[in-house]
Parts: sequence; structure tokens; C-alpha cells
Amino acid sequence: MRVKDKKKFFRFLILVTIFIFTISCGVKRFVFNDEPKKVEMVSDEIKVDVLSLNKVNKDTELKKKDSIIKEDKKEEESKNITEQKIPEIKEKALVNEQREEENIEKNTVNNSKYIKNQTLFVYKDEMQKEKTDTLRKGTRVEIIDEKEITVNDKKKSLLKIQYKKDLKSKSGWISKVDLANSLNEVLPKEWKNLDFTTNYPINNFSNNPRVDVKGVYLNIYTIGSAKKMERLINLANTTEINAFVIDVKDDNGVLSFEMEAPKKFGIPVSKNYPIKNIEEFMKKMKENNIYTIARIVSFKDPTYAKANPDKVIISRDTGKPYTNSDGIIWVSAHDRNLWDYNLSVAEEAAKAGFNEIQFDYVRFPASNGGKLDAKLNYRNTKNESKPETIQKYLKYAKERLNAVGVYTSADVYGQVGTFSDDMGLGQHWEAVTQVVDYISPMMYPSHYGNGAYGIAVPDAQPYKTIYHSLKDSINRNENVDSPAVIRPWIQAFTAKWVKGYIPYNEKEIREQIKAMNDLGVTEYLLWSPSNNYKITGK
Repeated sequence: MRVKDKKKFFRFLILVTIFIFTISCGVKRFVFNDEPKKVEMVSDEIKVDVLSLNKVNKDTELKKKDSIIKEDKKEEESKNITEQKIPEIKEKALVNEQREEENIEKNTVNNSKYIKNQTLFVYKDEMQKEKTDTLRKGTRVEIIDEKEITVNDKKKSLLKIQYKKDLKSKSGWISKVDLANSLNEVLPKEWKNLDFTTNYPINNFSNNPRVDVKGVYLNIYTIGSAKKMERLINLANTTEINAFVIDVKDDNGVLSFEMEAPKKFGIPVSKNYPIKNIEEFMKKMKENNIYTIARIVSFKDPTYAKANPDKVIISRDTGKPYTNSDGIIWVSAHDRNLWDYNLSVAEEAAKAGFNEIQFDYVRFPASNGGKLDAKLNYRNTKNESKPETIQKYLKYAKERLNAVGVYTSADVYGQVGTFSDDMGLGQHWEAVTQVVDYISPMMYPSHYGNGAYGIAVPDAQPYKTIYHSLKDSINRNENVDSPAVIRPWIQAFTAKWVKGYIPYNEKEIREQIKAMNDLGVTEYLLWSPSNNYKITGK
């Protein structure tokens, strides 16, 4: 090959090589330059996805926050609504609770039974081998279980009962045949009209609130003496005494201040009243924070008897007025005119400012336990039993006097709570406690016969006597649905006529009060005919 041709050939090779290199580099450049673009595109997509995700998360978070805010708002609104409705809810709950209690009470009342036997043993279990208690006639019990067992091939129905006695809830087993469905069934047939179904509300007048009474008795001679009154007001200011039981119509029918009632009923009018100015008298009582109780002797009233001789209890044999050993004439408790006269006096006492009306001698005269009834003319034109008449009188009094904002109370014999009858007086515990605000058994230890409650001389054992007598009265209150508050009269005098008596000073008074407190009774009234009360401190 010529030199010239060789040169051309080498140039050609160089150009081809350059061309190939150029193309190779271009392809390489294209390949390597494209990869970053793809990575960049992927990265951008990831960025877009991350941004989208962030946006979604932000939206979700916002929605979540919004949801939380809304929930909080709802909760707050719900709370506000609930708070607004709390009184309404409470009221509804109270109503439901009351309804439930009423239903329980209705069931309990329907389930109530009464002991028919004079006494009845309560046994520990249905086998009736171990005695645990003794119940008296008229005791109310509730049936909680019933079983039938076979004894000596004979079927016997037994009842498990629960009851309240001596301030404790108790239970045990008795025979089914020993129960009555109502209190009336266990009482004498002639008492069939006694009402044990009327349940009066427990009064607590807003302008005359109840007081935990610790009172003393004041007769017409004391209230007519400025000196004696100052002494007793000082007693109230320096001791726990906070109430006066004041004679407004005493044992002789004498009124303590001028009234319209005697004029309306044709009763002889006095010209000399112990309280000259009733407004000033009551003002002084209020200034010294003394709760005032107007004592009204109901049926022992010789003043009324003089004006109404046809209403007097007389002996069938002689036609003469019947009297007890004191010679004071009794008017028949059946006399409705006397009811109205007594209540007119009571209403005037209420108008004058007395807080409470207390009916004393709210009974028939002592007649040897009723043995003299056949010989006495009680002017019983309505053919009523004694307890029925006394109950009706007290019901009538409660309705009239509660209407004018004063309380009613009745004095009864101390052992009325112990005996199941009316002691021949018309005072049957359940019949009385059912229809007054307060019941005051006269529990003077000197008035209990020697041997009562197993105590040789009750007057010499004031604590024991009050404790046993009061416990019986408390148990009797369990036999009715709405009994009165028990506020006993206790002894503040020395009974020198009692064989084995002891002097009654502050120690003996405190023993009686302790007996009451030990049984949960905090109210009491002190009786002293002379109105001298040996009590100091608080």
C-alpha cells in the first residue's frame, strides 16, 4: 500500500473510532442522565405522597380535634343539662323512694296481725321447743315466713313473725291460730267503733315549732301571784325547764282569764280572774322563751254542772250526782255541748298565744274498774262505749285546734300503758295515742300499788318504777301507725301518805328523768301541787 493510501486509511479509522466513542458516550450520557430524572420523579412522587399524607394526617388530626372539641362541648352541655336537672332528678328520685316506701308500708300494713291471746310465747324456731319471748294481747306483729309441719301425725301451721319490743326489733315463731287481722278484733265487741285507721300527719307548725319540753305545772294561785311567777321564771332561766303547764280551766271549772266562751254557753262568769291581763302575761312568757301549755280539765267541772244539771252523772239508786272521794261533781263525757264549751275555751287560749292545749281528766270518773257502771247513769244517749267517746272527743279537739296552729295533748293514768283494757275510765292507750300530738301518762311512783312491776314500794324506787311503766307505754305505741309523742308527768312532791315513802328532792327527780332518758324519752312534766320544784342546774 502506498504511503498516501495508508494515511487515508488511518484517518478513516480515527474518525470511525471518534464516531463510535461519541455515540457510545451519548448513549451512556443518555442512560446516566435519565436515571436521575427517574429517581427525581420517584422522589417527587414520594414528596407528593408525603405531603398528601401529611395533609391527610393534618385533616384527620383537625377532625379528631374537632371531634374532641365537639365531644367536650357535648359533655359540657350534657353536664350543664344534668346540673340544671339535678333538682328535678332528685325530686323524681325522692318521689320514687317515697312510692317505694309507701308500697312497703302498704304491704306491711296488709301483713300486720295482732296477738289474740292474753299472753303468747314466741319460740326460737319452728320446732317450738325454746321460748325466747312473751307477747301480750294486742301486740302488732308482721308475718315474714310460714311453714307447715307434722307433729304426732297432725299438721300444724306456724308463722315466723317480726315485731318491735323494748326498743329492739325481734323475730320468732308462733302458731298461726293465735293472730287477728285487726286491733279491733282483740278488743271487747262494744268497742267495735274505735278508729285505728285514721292516721293524722305529724304536725310541726312553722310559726309554732315543736319544743323538747321540760315543763312544770302552775295552778291558778301561782299564776295570780307576781312573786311566785318571778320565782318560776327564774327557774326557767337557770335550769333546763323551758315550759309551763298553766291552769286555764281547772278542776273546779274556774277559768284563769276573761273569755267569751262562758257567756256563749251560759256558764257563770267569774269577777276575779287570776290573770288580769292575758296579753301582758303571754308577752312575758315569750320574752323568757317559755313554751306555754294550757291545761283544760275536761269532764270534772262543777261550774258547768251547776248550769247543766241534766248533764251530770248520777246514781241510778238515789238520782243524786255521783262524786269520788273529793266530792267534786262530774259531767258526762258523752255531753257534746261540753265538748264545744271546752274547745271554745281552748281556741281562746290558742288565740291568746298558748302553744299547746292539754286535756286533763279526759276520762270518766273512777268506778271501781267499771264495776259501778250498772249503777250509774252516764247520760249515754248515743250508746257509745267509754273509749269510743273519749277518742271521738280527742279527735274532734285535734281537728279544731290543729286548724288554728296549736298542738293537742292528753293526760292518762300511768298504768294505762300497762293494762290492755281502759281501766274502766275510757282511757285505752292505742285509742288515745292515735288522735293527739302528745300523750302524758301520769307516772308518779306514789300512785302505783305496792308490788307493781315486782317492786315492793314503787314510791321508794323512782328509777325502776318509771322505767318499767314507760317501757310498757313505748311498746304500746308500736301497735299503731302514727302514735303521739310520749311526754310523762313525773313526781316532784313527797307522798307522805304512802307506807314506806321517801322524800322527793332533786335526786329523786333526776332518777326519774334518767329512767326516761335510758329509754330514749327526753320530754317530761314535773307535778307538784304546791308548785315548788326542787331542781337546780342544767
